[in-house]
Amino acid sequence: MIPNKKFLRWITIVLLISLIALFSWYFTRPQPVPVDVATIEIGDVEATVVNTRAGTVKSCQRSNLAPASGGQIAKIWIKEGDRVQKGQTLLELWNEDLRAQRELAQRQLLTAQERRRETCILAENARREAIRTQQLVEKGFVSSQRADDANANARSRHASCDAAITDIQRAEAQVRVAQAGLDRTIIVAPFSGVVAHISGELGEFTTPSPPGIPTPPTIDLIDDACLYVTAPMDEVDAPKIKVGQNARITLDAMPDRIFPGKIRRIAPYVTEIEKQARTVDIEVDFSTIPADALLVGYSADVEVILERKENVLRIPTQAVRQNKMVWMVDDKNRLSEQSIETGLSNWSFTEIRTGLGKSDRVLISFDQDILKPGTVVQPKAN
Repeated sequence: MIPNKKFLRWITIVLLISLIALFSWYFTRPQPVPVDVATIEIGDVEATVVNTRAGTVKSCQRSNLAPASGGQIAKIWIKEGDRVQKGQTLLELWNEDLRAQRELAQRQLLTAQERRRETCILAENARREAIRTQQLVEKGFVSSQRADDANANARSRHASCDAAITDIQRAEAQVRVAQAGLDRTIIVAPFSGVVAHISGELGEFTTPSPPGIPTPPTIDLIDDACLYVTAPMDEVDAPKIKVGQNARITLDAMPDRIFPGKIRRIAPYVTEIEKQARTVDIEVDFSTIPADALLVGYSADVEVILERKENVLRIPTQAVRQNKMVWMVDDKNRLSEQSIETGLSNWSFTEIRTGLGKSDRVLISFDQDILKPGTVVQPKAN
């Protein structure tokens, strides 16, 4: 039986309406929300604190050297950048007068030594003479008065010998005094290091800093074989920090490198500076001094590791919402809210104790206003 035209027309109308509805739904349906997704994995989590202001690389030994007395620079034995050894002479002031005084004292010492030799020889001879005279007295060849005179002369000569020895000690002390005066005009390296700066030229006058008047040092000497970092930590974090804890050091000059270190000292007081946060200074040793150039004065940041857990479930910290909730993504890319119990946490990762398992997926970036349970999302390609 052939359908009539009226029936076919109704069929056509129904099909058109269905197609229009289908196309309307297809083009107006909610689009999946593009989001960043992270997969729960096994890893390490650390609790850390960092400095509030930039730290500084410092040398274990750094001396601003100046002569003990003022004078005219006569000799400069080094130049900036030279490496010197402990005890090496670096600079001398004009000191010809002091050298002459030292030479005079040394010659007086030689004279005193020769005088002692003379007087002590005479004293020894007088002692032997006194012994022989006493033997003659015992045999009755000379009077006892003659023996007394010989004994007195021997004792006198011996006293002169002792005085000559004391005079030698006086002359030696005089040489030391002259040498001390000479040393006040000479700068020697108190330790091995590198010469950072020299303030002064040949012929110029230099003086030590008088009290209350800071003047530039003549020589700035740095021991660059021993370096450490000092960094200010917020007073709130100070009670958590202990001597011996591990730390990571980063330098602005070498942003791609991390240097391991260990805390060696914590200041016993809080630094209070007007209009700045109160801080506690810590000192961190490098575990290994970098082989390449590491300059004193570099700005540095210190991340102190308070606690560390290895091989635990962890989640990116930015995925954790208020009240310890996360958005979980199922196999069909639909959202559901999940409560979790967290453990150790830092800016990067948070330990997961319960609520999630390995390979579960959670959102790490999202618009809170458009998300709700059941929303279909589209994970972004990494």
